[in-house]
Amino acid sequence: MTAAPTLDQRSRQVLLSVIAEYVETGEPVGSRAIARRHIRGLSPATIRNAMADLEEMGYLVQPHTSAGRVP
Repeated sequence: MTAAPTLDQRSRQVLLSVIAEYVETGEPVGSRAIARRHIRGLSPATIRNAMADLEEMGYLVQPHTSAGRVP
């Protein structure tokens, strides 16, 4: 069994924000929603990059190319 990769502070903050937003709305979460409602100090592009990294690690899934991501 391999250990889960450790997350840096930014990735952890993005992941927790995606989870909170998804629980609240039940919809795929986009980077703009995270930037507006949860993490005001980061641009949507930076959040998108973190979300892509989280997707590669298996923490998030993108149901459609143009959709946000879900935990």
